[in-house]
Amino acid sequence: MLTTKVFYSLFLFFAILCISCFGDLLPGYFDLKDALVSVVKENNGGLGFPMWATLVDRDGIVKAVVFSGNERGDQWPGSRVISAQKANTANAFSLPGFAISTANLFSAVQPGGTLYGLQHSNPVNTDAAYRGMSENIGTPNDPMVGYKIGGVNIFGGGLALYNNEGKLVGAIGVSGDTSAADHNIAWKLRKKLNLDFVPKGVSPTNDDNIVYDITNGSSASGWGHPECSPEATRIAKELPKSHPVQVKK
Repeated sequence: MLTTKVFYSLFLFFAILCISCFGDLLPGYFDLKDALVSVVKENNGGLGFPMWATLVDRDGIVKAVVFSGNERGDQWPGSRVISAQKANTANAFSLPGFAISTANLFSAVQPGGTLYGLQHSNPVNTDAAYRGMSENIGTPNDPMVGYKIGGVNIFGGGLALYNNEGKLVGAIGVSGDTSAADHNIAWKLRKKLNLDFVPKGVSPTNDDNIVYDITNGSSASGWGHPECSPEATRIAKELPKSHPVQVKK
């Protein structure tokens, strides 16, 4: 029979273990879907189209795939895999102390850029991307869930996720609108999920916000992204104030 001292020691051990595990927990399917639906209803500077969102953990394993429309055909079908690529990219090229958004990579991977060729690395796992029954797509049983999707995408919509301890726990990718609107939606979505304790990044505000500094085809910083619309640009530039990243506790 366990003594009181042993019992409380075991209780304390498992309590600490659970707290540690919860620190790495990512949002579930329904929380992600509710948050996406809410953000898509806002003005994001794009076409107002329904969206896909994919969540991956730090190992690049897909944890959830959702869409904001009433059914899977309401979104661009091709954007499902693109959203997963974006999540994989933001996770794969962000670090515990430094976040890189997919939008930040656009100029760097162009011919002559410092990361030219990156977009051809880490190919999509096509077996994971196109497996399974179509009726399960975008449901809790989406065929990509549980698999490493791979892929590199270099325009707006992918952001790394940092919990309130500043720990990098995975990434989110969204797709279905213009790339600039995708970034704005991803930023707001990360904020709503409370996973925006971003350490630092390449943007002028020292985070992973999209950078608009391309003139005559050249980015002054080397991290620039093309503008899609004046409204999307305005919203993005206001994000550090309207939806500021948080500081770890």
